[in-house]
Amino acid sequence: MIGQSRVPDFLGLGVQKGGTTTLHTLLAAHPQLMLPQKKELHFFTHRYWRGKRWYGRQFRDARPDQKCGEITPYYLFHPLVPERIKRCCPKARLIVLLRDPVERALSQYFHSKRFGLEILPLDRALAAEPERLRTADKALKRRQRHKSHQEHSYVSRSRYEFQLQRYEQLFPREQIFIARSEDLFERPEWVWRELLQLLELDLIPLPAVGVRANASEGESREVRDILRSKIYVQLRERLGQTYDSMENQYGLVWNTC
Repeated sequence: MIGQSRVPDFLGLGVQKGGTTTLHTLLAAHPQLMLPQKKELHFFTHRYWRGKRWYGRQFRDARPDQKCGEITPYYLFHPLVPERIKRCCPKARLIVLLRDPVERALSQYFHSKRFGLEILPLDRALAAEPERLRTADKALKRRQRHKSHQEHSYVSRSRYEFQLQRYEQLFPREQIFIARSEDLFERPEWVWRELLQLLELDLIPLPAVGVRANASEGESREVRDILRSKIYVQLRERLGQTYDSMENQYGLVWNTC
């Protein structure tokens, strides 16, 4: 307990553009779970200064017979979050959905472009990423937000091996659930059963809330248009280590063009 409030029993860590909105909807439909109405509390990233009591109050509506948690896809990528979670709720179950690394990077770019967060064309945005992120670690350690770290980190946020390593250094492997986000859409019943087992909940049928794809139709079309382009080949090469690591360490494989 945190004062009169709750410590989260589980956290959805990511990834961005990896199905976390669908995950939130499904988990919120289970009668033994309570999630805040608003997805992405960003406590361990942007609101850590508010303190544990503020965070705990976000779960005050949970009944005694319910478990509670929240999903913020920036948690996986932010370098300070694993230690913060360890201090606040060390026994929380951690849920990670990983989308095909190249498709995730492209989806993030089109998302940023659509919402006016990106003004550069794709090739220039990818080339600018290292310089844009150069000051990120210093800013984050000063508890400052870093716009590009969150919005322009297309390739970096797809380097899953580094992000998972930070968590596995602090949490036992059995406390972390890792799956492809594609599995959530292609075989949701399997993912649902695995999640309920992880959270020690009663097995109920997959909620009839609709399992939506992790991209809009327009975005899917934009991503598909690039999958056989020179940029795709370059991205696949840059993220080759990630594909290899995910297959060798976790058995996660994505079909490539």
